[in-house]
Amino acid sequence: MCGIIGYVGRRPATPILIEGLRRLEYRGYDSTGIALVKRGNIAVTKSAGRLSVMEQMADMKAPQTTGIGHTRWATHGAPTDVNAHPHLDSTGRIAVIHNGQFDNDRALRTYLERQGIKCKSETDTEVLAQLINKFYQGDLEQAVRQALSEVSGAYAIAVVCSEEPDVVVAARKGGPLLIGVGKGEHLVASDPAAVLAHTSQVVYMSDGEMARITSDHVSMTTLDAIPVTREVEEVEWSLDEIELGGYEHFMLKEIMEQPGALENCLRGRIHAKDGSVHLGGLVDCTRELTRAKRFILTGCGTAWHAALVGEYLFEELIRTPTETEYASELRYRNPVIDDGTVVIAVSQSGETADTLAALVEAKSRGALTLGVVNAVGSSIARETDAGVFLHVGPEIGVASTKAFTAQVAVLAMMACYLGRRKHLSPSSAMQFIASLARIPQQVSEILGNADEARAVAQKYIEFENWLYLGRGYNYPVALEGALKLKEISYIHAEGLPAAEMKHGPIALIHEGMPVVVIATAGTQYDRILNNIAQVRARGGSVIAIATEGDREIARMAEHVLYVPDTIESLQPLLTVIPLQLIAYHAAVLRGCNVDKPRNLAKSVTVE
Repeated sequence: MCGIIGYVGRRPATPILIEGLRRLEYRGYDSTGIALVKRGNIAVTKSAGRLSVMEQMADMKAPQTTGIGHTRWATHGAPTDVNAHPHLDSTGRIAVIHNGQFDNDRALRTYLERQGIKCKSETDTEVLAQLINKFYQGDLEQAVRQALSEVSGAYAIAVVCSEEPDVVVAARKGGPLLIGVGKGEHLVASDPAAVLAHTSQVVYMSDGEMARITSDHVSMTTLDAIPVTREVEEVEWSLDEIELGGYEHFMLKEIMEQPGALENCLRGRIHAKDGSVHLGGLVDCTRELTRAKRFILTGCGTAWHAALVGEYLFEELIRTPTETEYASELRYRNPVIDDGTVVIAVSQSGETADTLAALVEAKSRGALTLGVVNAVGSSIARETDAGVFLHVGPEIGVASTKAFTAQVAVLAMMACYLGRRKHLSPSSAMQFIASLARIPQQVSEILGNADEARAVAQKYIEFENWLYLGRGYNYPVALEGALKLKEISYIHAEGLPAAEMKHGPIALIHEGMPVVVIATAGTQYDRILNNIAQVRARGGSVIAIATEGDREIARMAEHVLYVPDTIESLQPLLTVIPLQLIAYHAAVLRGCNVDKPRNLAKSVTVE
């Protein structure tokens, strides 16, 4: 959601800003803009719509060497040219770009109007620009600090001033922000992808910090002006990993990357010979985790579905009460956090606003907090007491794929790691780890038959309502499959436990309606066959996800997509793959923008 890029150095800023914004397009946006700074003047170019529109308006040969750029996803005000970032104050000497939202912007707007200062846009960001100008007396950093003391809410900002043309001031509170360190130049961005073409050396800013950035120096303080020092870190992935690499879409690339991504996720952590798991990120808190009385897994969207699989894994392998909570609900409830409660936040980006807020709330109540995230240096990774990284490389497609399977894999490893310290026998652990070690190759086998999923999508894309049914470990997969179809093809789909179908949703089934049923071998196989019979009796078309070698189900379904056999607790890592492919092909066949679905953003950093 929303992207920030800033540059101060010796090279013309415009091409660098445009390139950075292009790297941020995957996050979701509806308008773009840049501001170039020279003494006495700030030149702003901005437009609603895609980056290509604004790029045609920009002066690519402009000599200015300091500038900021932004991709906006509308919160306050419609996606219009006027509401696009950057925003100037009324004098035109201050320009601001902003991710997040201010809670008291209306009160501040009223205050400014009483001072005779009127805003041109509907945004909360322009209010901040006006405040900074009001406080400006020759020191941009101090003016920003004073202005931020007047606002409440979440933000990541970059600010420039025509009277200090070689300075960018950045600050964050609840939104991601980093500084790219180059030779004779520095960048500021909301995502490493925006700076990787120029440097892999970055400084991750923490909440409540500010930075004054010039071409050859960075000074950092807290919002209260206390100096801080941050280590320069190396971004662990390369520029090649955020390129399409010959694929038509990032989503397809990331679906096909899953065998390698899972190998990277598991490498060095599992040992099939003795069934052991080594998770370095949990070593310091293993004693507390083993004594935990209760686990709460929390996340949003796809991460919540992965967490739900984790709940089943934890209760089976660790034998400790576990529940899964929507982070957006947990943060506003009055949750019971007893002594011995462990809260695990699941998030690809590590910046999901609701998940981060839920985590902070749980931590304030005394819970031990863990993170399962992909982005090193992210807010959740820095806020938790411990955690495990996914290590699957950048995920650009808005609809999460390889992050989901890696989240499930990490939660499976955590469950086995702790289970062995409680009730899980050595032989059971060895079987579990041996099965987990085979998963990457089995995923590769499924992907080798991807054309079958395309044929299913092609036959049913005209239907505007689909049902997805699953039981046990495959119920969360039904939810995830339905979400994928909704996200990128705009087909309405509902996922539910198969047994719940007859408690209402069965009324929706009509002649030819596609019903996807996850019917792999397991403890509830006979019951899922009964559910299929109920669907067929009402004219529904059954698309079954089944275990290789199952011939019985072929007589009961219009289409069968097979997956290799594995233990029941690991089936979600396989059964989700055909559902990802069906959703992808449905979106392509319907002419949808697969990587940038409407109204969605990759990293949801506002409520």
